[in-house]
Amino acid sequence: MSAFDAVAVGRRVLSIEAEALTSLSESLGKAFVQAVETMFNAKGRIVCTGMGKSGHVARKIAATLASTGAQAMFVHPAEASHGDLGMIGPDDVILALSKSGEARELSDVIAYAKRFSIPLVAMTAFEDSQLGRGGDIVLLLPDAPEATAEVNAPTTSTTLQIALGDAIAVALLERRGFTASDFRVFHPGGKLGAMLRTVADLMHGEDELPLIAADAAMPAALLVMSEKRFGAVGVVDAEGRLAGLITDGDLRRHMDGLLTHTAGQVMTRGPLTIAPSALAAEALKVMNERRITVLFVVEAERPVGVLHVHDLLRAGVI
Repeated sequence: MSAFDAVAVGRRVLSIEAEALTSLSESLGKAFVQAVETMFNAKGRIVCTGMGKSGHVARKIAATLASTGAQAMFVHPAEASHGDLGMIGPDDVILALSKSGEARELSDVIAYAKRFSIPLVAMTAFEDSQLGRGGDIVLLLPDAPEATAEVNAPTTSTTLQIALGDAIAVALLERRGFTASDFRVFHPGGKLGAMLRTVADLMHGEDELPLIAADAAMPAALLVMSEKRFGAVGVVDAEGRLAGLITDGDLRRHMDGLLTHTAGQVMTRGPLTIAPSALAAEALKVMNERRITVLFVVEAERPVGVLHVHDLLRAGVI
């Protein structure tokens, strides 16, 4: 197959799935609201289940829900019939996935839900299927063609399931008021975890701060700047508030008679600062946009730390 043909096939698949996603988006309504509210109000967990490819998607949805603050888990429907039904409690909500709605392995899960009055949210393309009839709430997927029309392998249908699962997770996240700080608790590792660390986690504390008084002579300021090795020195007023910043650029601009000046005469007033509670990702954005390498960390107008771009690099933020 030529590269051109491969691209044509890829575009056809994506076009088919994109059209199905648009149809799904337009179909959302009362049932989706009911599903989100039922899961939000659940005292127990959201139990995701499905067989085959739908099972893989259900496992992914459970993981996404758990990572965004919802108590969620995956239960394999076949294992459920051999004892794992005991993992599902009366305060839980079941989210069952099956395009056809006729996966026989779901029969015992449906019966169990009915027996113990456990809310069952059905995600299927056929409302009159076993799963559709058994669901208390039915999230109906568009009966869109699979991208592999000749062999009918699950492609479009699983894309729809994943997308609808994401829609549920995000709706619950926003319904709960879940924040980036909450998200960080569940993602301490990797680049994502690094991006969600706070400035306070990465900054150098007060003992390492390169600070000088505004009325100090420049030789003293240069000594502090050299000893602390941040390439900058903060200038504080008599009350200990950060009044300005001296960088290499300031030194060059005042080269004539530099050593006869005070720190207050050389400094750049009103330097950029950041709060200790800000995310590392926010600090990186500020540094990139303003093309700077050092940020003083300020609380109540007083410097409490300093952050260098190298600190972000070491932490894996960049």
